[in-house]
Amino acid sequence: MIYIARWRIWTIIAVISASILVSVPNVIPASVLERWSGYLPSRTLSLGLDLQGGSHLLFQLDFDTILSERFASLGDTVRSELARESIAITDFTTQGTSMRFRLADPGQSEALRKTLRQIDELMQISVSDGMITATQTLPMQQAIRDQAMRQSIEIIRRRIDETGTREPSIEQQGGDRILVQLPGVRDPERIKQLIGTTARLTFRLVDTTATPEDVQNNRPPAGSDLLIYDDGRNKAATANGVQSPPEKIAVRKRIMVSGDKLVDAKPGFGQDGQPIINFHFDSLGARAFGDATTDNVGKPFAIVLDNKVLSAPVIREPIPGGRGQISGNFTTQSANDLAILLRAGALPAPLQVIEERSVGPGLGADSIRAGVIACVLGFVSVAVLMLVIYGRFGLLANLALIVNLLLIIAAMTLLQATLTLPGIAGIVLTMGIAVDSNVLIFERIREEEKLGRGVIGSLDQGFKRALAAIVDSNVTTLVATLFLYVFGSGPVRGFAITLTIGILASMFTAVTLTHFLMVMWLRLYRPKKLLA
Repeated sequence: MIYIARWRIWTIIAVISASILVSVPNVIPASVLERWSGYLPSRTLSLGLDLQGGSHLLFQLDFDTILSERFASLGDTVRSELARESIAITDFTTQGTSMRFRLADPGQSEALRKTLRQIDELMQISVSDGMITATQTLPMQQAIRDQAMRQSIEIIRRRIDETGTREPSIEQQGGDRILVQLPGVRDPERIKQLIGTTARLTFRLVDTTATPEDVQNNRPPAGSDLLIYDDGRNKAATANGVQSPPEKIAVRKRIMVSGDKLVDAKPGFGQDGQPIINFHFDSLGARAFGDATTDNVGKPFAIVLDNKVLSAPVIREPIPGGRGQISGNFTTQSANDLAILLRAGALPAPLQVIEERSVGPGLGADSIRAGVIACVLGFVSVAVLMLVIYGRFGLLANLALIVNLLLIIAAMTLLQATLTLPGIAGIVLTMGIAVDSNVLIFERIREEEKLGRGVIGSLDQGFKRALAAIVDSNVTTLVATLFLYVFGSGPVRGFAITLTIGILASMFTAVTLTHFLMVMWLRLYRPKKLLA
């Protein structure tokens, strides 16, 4: 009689028992699951956007803005570095992605080129009529684009994670677009606002030299900007149906402290009971914040978010330690959202929504119903075919197929892999692949029996000689699913994940479970023939 090691028997029992335990939360009501939360796993299958409903948002990154800003910042670096090297320049201007200036001493041209190369070796330099032009090269622009795209995706992911949204899909599409899919989110307006806000926080001094006439005539003093003062109370009032212009305030261009030095921001309540945001800086930011408040006691200090002044409190005393508060006419929700934005960091460039779709729960329910019908019909068809062709052994193969489906559900629940409509298609396809392994085994057993081997020899050799073909066929399919996952996106990846889990489960059930069931049947009935 064929011997099966005890450890293999206990492994089969343990795997099936664990799969049942992990899968149970998917089929019992939430109220029951909550009551038995101390005894049952709490994880359930994560449904994708096409099954659960939710929001589909496509954003476009404004690369022109970031290229101009980066080059303007580079211009400041060029001027400071040239001054440090005692290289005098005149007529310095920046426009778009180029900067132009004249060299006061033509004899320093070689030193100038060397300094510019040290600042950025990808910068292109040309000279015409004594005017030096430095421009961004295509590799330089592409490096900025790639960095901005990676940074934007990471910041969007952080912002969405802070909201508690489960299993969001965030991925790049093309060269300048980011696709965001949010299963279960019915109203995307808050998410759109969270994602689309650049959230660039700066602390700048208010220009007290600006007169009301300067503000009214939109003529800020040199070195200052006129920004909208939006503290939450500044809702433009309407008079006779005409909207009055928002209040503005003159703020110096120099940034005293930047929001990228923030390490934390949390909503709270002030002494008057109004919502506020408590923040603190890292060591560098704390030092800069302390110096700025020490040197400007008695002056108004503007807190600027995306070129809008949230508040402009007067500095009463130095603020060491790098901790402070942002106050305004916040609601609890707006204070929490702003804290999320500040914690996640500022986007490198503005985002624009170019496509928005909402999938209702009714459509998702229809997709689930159609998927379940497809799975049931597929299972019944395969089960009937196996029973007709292989009889009692077909019944064993069908039992293994049920366990195979159980393993797929358990694995996807445990890994929190998102089940999509293409994923259901992968499950249906897996049922055919799973019984395909059994077909190879049964046909090999039939051949061995026709060659004159006994019952035990046919069963033993059938499994051993079919194993190589089973492994080869499944490995080649796994290679194909690997490429689907690596080069695919969204639903294609969902299909690849489900199919991979199904293939691994089918190898376990065909080689291990079916073998065990056939040996147990053989020991119980001791038949004279198998499949001949």
